[in-house]
Amino acid sequence: MDLSTLIPWIVFGASTIALWAVFNFFSGEKSRATERLDELRDPSLRNGAGGGKGLDKNGSMSMLEKAAPTLSKALEPKTELEQSKLKVRLANAGFNAPRSTQMFLAAKMIGLTVCLAIGGTIGFFNWGFTNQCLMAVAISSGIGLYGPEIWLMMVRSGRMERIFLGLPDALDLLVVCVEAGLGLDAGMRRVCEELADSHPDVCYEFSMCNMQLQMGRQRREVLHDMGLRAGVDDMKALAATLIHADKLGSPLAHALRQQSDMMRIKRRQMAEEKAQQTSVKMIFPMVLFIFPGVFVVLVGPAAIMMIQNLLK
Repeated sequence: MDLSTLIPWIVFGASTIALWAVFNFFSGEKSRATERLDELRDPSLRNGAGGGKGLDKNGSMSMLEKAAPTLSKALEPKTELEQSKLKVRLANAGFNAPRSTQMFLAAKMIGLTVCLAIGGTIGFFNWGFTNQCLMAVAISSGIGLYGPEIWLMMVRSGRMERIFLGLPDALDLLVVCVEAGLGLDAGMRRVCEELADSHPDVCYEFSMCNMQLQMGRQRREVLHDMGLRAGVDDMKALAATLIHADKLGSPLAHALRQQSDMMRIKRRQMAEEKAQQTSVKMIFPMVLFIFPGVFVVLVGPAAIMMIQNLLK
């Protein structure tokens, strides 16, 4: 192995060690008073907030938090509509901290810079200033820029699926609590206590809703924000049902029971739809993997006998 092959790895190792040293230099333990102030600013950091994902504010993330406003300016959305869409996507993924947008954009900028440096170094030492080097730089830059977007999309889809699957159980328990005489706030609190381990994402949304209600926000705004923050159609429908029941003064237990029945029917229809699709989806695996084996078993002996007869 010659020196030109080792140089990119040496540069990469030195860059990694330098970044780690800088992270450790700026990282530090926060006092309890500072942590409590952060918890007041961001309720998702509290221990009883449920299964939300708050950005870690200790250790190596402190440097990113300090540099986030500067790093995120280059990639910051220009219009309020784009900013709102980014905030909604981050909220759907479970990141509800006030500075989540800046942290995410700063992570994208850091990924772009690091991947650009690595790709440029490897491309230069392998191919020089050629088209292959430019291609390596372009590919590495794309990975660094859109890698966090892909990661966010995966986290967002996973959380939305967990909420979608866990909402029927939570709604059934909420119906039982309301029909037993509890109010909406007490019912959601009871659901959070019972389902905190099995469905933490749903419990986190209910906990945030209860916390905002205790802080004095209007129920309509809190329920609307809960549906928007979850990003699931069933949660939005539940929020709309609760808002409608609160506005017209209709019995809450009856509205929740109807919503639970509608969700149960919808899931049964989705299961029936997937069952009907199995016959079509099985065609391609059968043609590619099963039919060739059956063809060899059935036609193979006859083909061998024909070859033997032709060779005689």
